[in-house]
Amino acid sequence: MYQNLAILAAFVLVYSAVAGRLEKMPLSGAIVAMGFGFACGPLGLKIFAPHVDGELLRTLAELTLALVLFTDAANANLGVLKISLQLPERLLLIGLPLTILLGFGFGFLVFPGMALFELAVLATMLAPTDAALGKAVVTHPKVPETLREGLNVESGLNDGICVPVLLVFLTLASDTTMEGSGFQLALVLVAQQIGIGVAVGIGLTAAASWILKRCAQRKWITETWRQLPVVALAFASFAAAQVLGGSGFIASFTGGLFFGALTKEHKHDLLRAAEGTGDTLSLATWASFGAAVVGQVIWKFSWPILIYSLLSLTVVRMLPVYLSLAGSGLKPGSRLFLGWFGPRGLATVVFAVIVLNHHLPDGHELALTAACTVILSILAHGFSANPLAASLGARENSSAE
Repeated sequence: MYQNLAILAAFVLVYSAVAGRLEKMPLSGAIVAMGFGFACGPLGLKIFAPHVDGELLRTLAELTLALVLFTDAANANLGVLKISLQLPERLLLIGLPLTILLGFGFGFLVFPGMALFELAVLATMLAPTDAALGKAVVTHPKVPETLREGLNVESGLNDGICVPVLLVFLTLASDTTMEGSGFQLALVLVAQQIGIGVAVGIGLTAAASWILKRCAQRKWITETWRQLPVVALAFASFAAAQVLGGSGFIASFTGGLFFGALTKEHKHDLLRAAEGTGDTLSLATWASFGAAVVGQVIWKFSWPILIYSLLSLTVVRMLPVYLSLAGSGLKPGSRLFLGWFGPRGLATVVFAVIVLNHHLPDGHELALTAACTVILSILAHGFSANPLAASLGARENSSAE
């Protein structure tokens, strides 16, 4: 344990020292961390072998995603978002259902022996995009603000929306006697997850902001403790919503939006430590993923799994996004850009562990497909983020002139 901790801490130390340089290169933090974990893991140098079981990986991924969602939402430019709200609306209300439907259709062709509800589970697992992996794009200064905020809101809400849908399909895949009530169950679960998540996120954030404001006025908060309440609030929002039967991811994102609106000009100082904590958790998650998961699964990928993973990252994501943005006024290049940058990451890892725990007949193949898609996404989106963002910015500037 201590050797693993020493290796991981040394990696975080070195990465933090050169992060500014790495951000200017076509490499994402996830690529570096996953590569480090793989290179030092059981198939490499054999010096980093974390004992990460399914539940531990799920918890680490959930907490990382909750914190990233909160800080990204808090940093959102609400003024720009109000003007371009139709973009995330189209992506969530039209693009997301079409993505699940198209993923189901391709799954039927690629995995002909798989049960229909298991195919629906697979399509839903791979539908949500990852806010952490997409950070390189949503924070890139050359990407227009409307596109950045649209992607940020989409990635912040689509995983929370997919949670109840996934649970419905998992229930139907496990118990076919519930087929008749499946649609009604889906509506109830979606409403419950979204409603409770929003209520918890706003309620806890309002209460915490009031308490912090009063304590700050009395100068009870010292500089040492000033940065920690945001981290605690993000985790509290996530956990409370989960306990009450809602979506912790939606609670984290809505809580972050509300926190950003309440704190306004002071939010960047308050969020600095939370952003650093989120980045550190992301590095730890992907390093553990590279050592404990990648080395075990890459030899088990079949051609159908590879084909479906590639389709999921391209046609299954890009075509629905392109169609959902028809008539939005966006140029074809911008629509393709939004379609391409739908990285799969932490949410899909969480969903894969949930699916494995349900012991479906094809659960192992579903998890392998999810792992393959995440690995390919980390590589493809990590290497393409900076070059394509810069290219889009150059085209937008030239057209404006």
